[in-house]
Amino acid sequence: MAVLEQWRGVKAIPDMEYFISGHRTCQGCESVLIMRYIAKAAGPRTIVTGTTGCMYVANTSYYSTPWTVPWMHSQLGAAGSSAMGTAAGLKALMRKGKIKDEPINVIAFCGDGGGADMGLSAISAALTHEDYNLLVILYDNESYANTDIQLSGSTPWGAVTTFSPAGTKHRIMHRRWKKNTPGLLAAGHAGQSKFIGTACASHGLDFMNKVRKGLSAGGPTFLHTLDPCPKGWHYDPEMSHEIGNLAVECGIWPLYEVVEGKLSFTGPTRNILTGRAKRKPVREYLAKQGRFAHFTDEDYAYFQSKVDEMWEHWMIPGVVAFEMAEADKGLIH
Repeated sequence: MAVLEQWRGVKAIPDMEYFISGHRTCQGCESVLIMRYIAKAAGPRTIVTGTTGCMYVANTSYYSTPWTVPWMHSQLGAAGSSAMGTAAGLKALMRKGKIKDEPINVIAFCGDGGGADMGLSAISAALTHEDYNLLVILYDNESYANTDIQLSGSTPWGAVTTFSPAGTKHRIMHRRWKKNTPGLLAAGHAGQSKFIGTACASHGLDFMNKVRKGLSAGGPTFLHTLDPCPKGWHYDPEMSHEIGNLAVECGIWPLYEVVEGKLSFTGPTRNILTGRAKRKPVREYLAKQGRFAHFTDEDYAYFQSKVDEMWEHWMIPGVVAFEMAEADKGLIH
């Protein structure tokens, strides 16, 4: 297990890059920033596995890759199993004296299609094996973006995808609320995974420190990051950072971590809870994206009511069984 200190500010972040130029992502893609943050936070003694998806296609063009650390492709639902297999293999080789016994980070990444949907069982299984040190990172662009923006379990209520177009007879085609993957894993694996959290690339230091915390926790850990997608969400590519920031400031994507069963909030989410900042209306976030262009005032009001309900009653949707960390007790009544 690696022990990685938390970085107190951006000046502490090293200049060295382990995910470099040469990728073929869309203009304004936040996924590539996530990969850069992952590699920078973990450092050179790292092995990365990546499932089929946007970041597989973008990272394997013409026999080249932007990864400067060992990287391998895994199948669509195999983030959890590839991470556990890699961690187990390293442990066996070290035990047999075939490689040096040293901390080597094992990170698996997946999209919401490969993680929140098809790969959920493999991730869940990996989180039950406490003997293996690994981190699974789910980058969530809220659709099957690699195969033409189809609906996923992480697609927000009412959003337009190629599987849920707004029509004249049925204006709102997608009527399910977004799947709460980090919440269900935190609740379902309490006592097994020592770290489960959420992040957003718009808050880079918070993101990288959570990667480092997950790698240092010991055993299997999980991080779920929101990933604005210009192509699928229909906004100007230069707005990716702003869109991610608004998701947090509007309360749609709260930043938190569950460390050994204790829930703590980070970044703007903590500022909102402590009264240092006010939560912005969700309309500020939704109205900037073409996938919600068909929304009426009633749709905005419904979306706002669901987010308000989350903040007022449980914060992490559907999960109410956590003990609050001492520093956060009294923030929610």
